[in-house]
Amino acid sequence: MRNRVPQLLSIRPFSTLASCAILLLLADAIVIQTAWSGTQDTRHPKVSTPSKHSRVKGTPASLAPVTVMDLRGTSSLSKARLVLDLDRQPDVTEKRVNNPSRVVISLPNASLSQTARTKVDDGTVPAPFIVTQTTPHAVAISLPTASYGSYRHFTLSDPPRLVIDVIAPLEQDSPPTEERQTTPPSAGAAITQPLPPRAKDYTTIVIDPGHGGRDPGALGLRRTAEKDITLNIALRLKELLRKHHDMRVLMTRDHDVYVELEERARFANRHGADLFVSIHINSHPSRLVKGIEIYHFGEAKDQRALEVAARENGTPISNTGVGWEYLVADLLTTKKIEASLELAWNAKKAMVTQMNGSYDVIDHGVKTAPFYVLRFTSMPSILAEVAYISNPEEEALLRTPTFVRNVAQSLYRGILSFLANNK
Repeated sequence: MRNRVPQLLSIRPFSTLASCAILLLLADAIVIQTAWSGTQDTRHPKVSTPSKHSRVKGTPASLAPVTVMDLRGTSSLSKARLVLDLDRQPDVTEKRVNNPSRVVISLPNASLSQTARTKVDDGTVPAPFIVTQTTPHAVAISLPTASYGSYRHFTLSDPPRLVIDVIAPLEQDSPPTEERQTTPPSAGAAITQPLPPRAKDYTTIVIDPGHGGRDPGALGLRRTAEKDITLNIALRLKELLRKHHDMRVLMTRDHDVYVELEERARFANRHGADLFVSIHINSHPSRLVKGIEIYHFGEAKDQRALEVAARENGTPISNTGVGWEYLVADLLTTKKIEASLELAWNAKKAMVTQMNGSYDVIDHGVKTAPFYVLRFTSMPSILAEVAYISNPEEEALLRTPTFVRNVAQSLYRGILSFLANNK
């Protein structure tokens, strides 16, 4: 068989008609290859704009439709992201449409699952994305032209996803001015009432005292409750930060009330926080262990970090670290992770420097772990475990105003140091 084609081509006579037929076939192949290669829209250099016949590498259109298993979105004043979770790699096309003017990113061989359809119907999809099932086997995501300054879309694998990023226009009408909040919100009101957007001329810092209400957190031998100490430290830290007129300081709770982890992250995101500082007290099966450690979001590098995250998340260890890579790929940016790391190092350094004079600090360093409140906040975020309530010596210190003041002062200096380097 390997020699059959050469033999056929060597047959004489070779007619003029046959020669033309072969040339036409070769020309058709070149045209098809060119049409499938796609074109680049120079007006949006980061976005691939295929022709109407082009296809993104994925499953053939002859197969059953790709299923959009779920939809997830994040948004802020300056940018938004929509993630479509898929059951396999999709075909993706893009076109510009008038009346009204918009960009339409389509999955021509796809359908929405019931879960995704419910989110589309109940308004869960964030602006400016408009998701529709245009036909039984086609899904479209529309972006009104006036809603973006630039955009891009790309696919990810393992698991398959389509990600669409939108950057808001650079020139916008000035939004209404919001009166700066000078009193801490009650936990219920703060969570349920978003602030109107504004052109920010200050830094917003959200302080998150761990636990509260029916959740006491870790307990010491003398029945000292973590929730009380974290609130005391947070209130002290708020007083220090509010001395700066260019800072707005908010708290996820300002009294002994229970707030869900999801609501804490949502609160920070909704208020456009620039920094998120969660305060906790550590615990360990051994009463001899003591010291401080600061966390930012990432994979738990050791079993102990995973145990701490599981305790604070209120989840089994087997479920605590699941999907952290997936969340990094979809919901976080490298810039946020790097900034969180820098904030954590500044806070840790300040605590060691500030507190070593009055007590012998055991420095457990900066660590990564998949804490819920660090996963789902969209700004640089840290979680400070400031002492071990399970250690009798440190429990006694936690009960003293001096130690609480020193911890708050340390975190305050760490925050100022970070802001000074990241203006």
